[in-house]
Amino acid sequence: MYHIRQSVSRWLWGVYSAPARLPMLVLAARASFAAERERWLLWLPVMFGVGIAVYFGLPTEPPPWSGALVVLAGGLLAVVARARLAAVVVGVALLMTGLGFAAIQFRASVVDAPVIAKRTAPVSVEGRVVAVEMRDVGHRILLQDLVVVGLPPAETPRRIRLVVRQSGPMPGPGDRVGLRAVLLPPPAPAAPGAFDFQRQAWFAGLGGVGFALSLPRLLQAEAAGGLAVVIARLRQSIAARARDAVTGPSGAMAAALMTGDRGAIPAETVQAMRDSGLAHLLAISGLHMGLLAGCVFFAVRGGLALWPSVALRHPIKKWAAAAAIVGAFAYLLLAGATFPTQRAFVMTSIVLIAVIMDRRAVSMRLVAWAALAVLAVTPESLLHVGFQMSFAAVVALVAAYEALAEPVGRLRRGGGPVRKLLVYLLGVAITTVIAGLATGLIAAYHFNRFVDYGLVANMAAVPVMAFWIMPFAVAAFALMPLGLEVLALVPMGVGIDLVIRIAHTVAAWPGAVTLLPAVPVTALLAIAAGGLWLCLWRLPWRWFGLAGVAFGCATFAVTTPPDILITGDAKLTAVRTGDGGLAMSSRRGSTIARETWLRRDALAAEFPWPGDGVSEDGLLRCDGIGCIYRAKGWMVALPTDDRAVAEDCARADVVVSTVPVRGRCPAARVVVDRFDLWRNGAHAIWLDKAGIRVDSVNRSRGTRPWVSRPDRR
Repeated sequence: MYHIRQSVSRWLWGVYSAPARLPMLVLAARASFAAERERWLLWLPVMFGVGIAVYFGLPTEPPPWSGALVVLAGGLLAVVARARLAAVVVGVALLMTGLGFAAIQFRASVVDAPVIAKRTAPVSVEGRVVAVEMRDVGHRILLQDLVVVGLPPAETPRRIRLVVRQSGPMPGPGDRVGLRAVLLPPPAPAAPGAFDFQRQAWFAGLGGVGFALSLPRLLQAEAAGGLAVVIARLRQSIAARARDAVTGPSGAMAAALMTGDRGAIPAETVQAMRDSGLAHLLAISGLHMGLLAGCVFFAVRGGLALWPSVALRHPIKKWAAAAAIVGAFAYLLLAGATFPTQRAFVMTSIVLIAVIMDRRAVSMRLVAWAALAVLAVTPESLLHVGFQMSFAAVVALVAAYEALAEPVGRLRRGGGPVRKLLVYLLGVAITTVIAGLATGLIAAYHFNRFVDYGLVANMAAVPVMAFWIMPFAVAAFALMPLGLEVLALVPMGVGIDLVIRIAHTVAAWPGAVTLLPAVPVTALLAIAAGGLWLCLWRLPWRWFGLAGVAFGCATFAVTTPPDILITGDAKLTAVRTGDGGLAMSSRRGSTIARETWLRRDALAAEFPWPGDGVSEDGLLRCDGIGCIYRAKGWMVALPTDDRAVAEDCARADVVVSTVPVRGRCPAARVVVDRFDLWRNGAHAIWLDKAGIRVDSVNRSRGTRPWVSRPDRR
């Protein structure tokens, strides 16, 4: 007890005397910064990313010259004040921030293309097939070079994506097809702060989505496309052969691991993989790319070592690394060259190039160059969860390996097979824990869930993936030209069966998933800043990064969810129940919005909405023309019929109307009517004794190119 009192006294004295010691702290920080000189380079991609983040955080589109102006200012400061180290550091930081800002500005201008303005009636569509994805039910096709009846060329999107639910023969990539379809603009977020598919679609060149009313009819077979069409058809063929050789979910997963086409994996399998913490095995990423390149590397090196004359006279290790790069590039093309596979290829290639150049294969500096390369080519990937999770895992693992390399090496030296096996298992456990924590915090922000048994599932499944599934995948690629791929795909399917069984077992354990509420983006920024500070520095001041991570995690416990939600089409409304749940209106509302609201509120299910009567908690009372909701001292009217507007406006503090109000509610504190929903999308309302706060999807996103706004005419 005495020691506790002493510790508390010292802490209180430290807090009291902190202002007096501030100059000393500044000097200590300057000394630590100077001592970390060799790590300064690692912050260049961070500042580049800051410029990209600033661009996306602006409420309006900045002038085209703004990024170049920041670059110029930073460059001039670094050159003019080069005698002062602090000025040079600030100048370089501004320079990199401006470069990131300018890069995303340029990218946004390049991808600028027309977008479907509103839902169309059934129209005739012609286009060239870019890709065909098999879904759990039906197919999804991506079309470009479009002709849409009723749309002038200047208003025709560059690409659209359609769901085809009809069964029948499907076209191949490169074919020109025609069909009847209903087209829609890319959907807006389901709530303020929710995932913005419109922004993602804008940078992907996707100007519309929709569903087909008929099977595509072939107009012209593979008329153009060149190498892209050849690769797309090869991907389709490989996926089909994998599903033919291995039936059921295992075949669909084999196709996903070989081509990146995950659409055919059953929903229950995907959910089990998510709930067990194995969802990262479904998406081709650094793990898969590294394993495939490693298999190619060791196979080539082992094969060349069989010829002593070659092995003794030539650098077969470098030859094997070059062959692994070629294999990784081929895998990149077969996987569709998506953002995650691009990042994985860059990382893997840098490691292999380091082997060729006799440099250290894995280092934080190589990770920094890889991040900078990816952000320079596709700056919008900074906002993709795949980019954030993959680089978070790599940075955390490299930082941990830098710190643990020596003690782990001492454990391995002089040990027998049993010790080496135990050290390997310890390495897998440490890797899984570190990567799980690094990616788990980001996944918690994006997906509002934390997998509690991910360590156990990954300890069991990752070795199967590394030593069984991926080697047989490489063998299947090699045997396909001979038509003998079944020899490798069948045992590959056995390994996949085991992984799926592990996923279902772990997902069924009680408490496998902890649901978390949605938090503002400041939580993610704090976690990212704290994690980078912790991993990129080497001296003890790195531990201050834990404060940022702790602050970001604390927001999950203090964030207040909205009390009222309503979709932009006014078809779905939700109110907060007395015990913190959500009661939702009619089932005709958007399924995506319903699922998004529940997920962001960390709820497993919704509460019933009273038809004509009172809810169980007594807060909501409804009749045929609307509802009255009373909570936290406020009265909220939810009229659904024009006949209820006048009465509700006379006595309610807040009016949320699915019909136009047209200025009939001068006494109400807050009015959200059908026109507000139409103009600004989904709304969220927070009720508090101190006041009422309202936010909407379009208000939170600002006036940006990807934000779809209706024509006020």
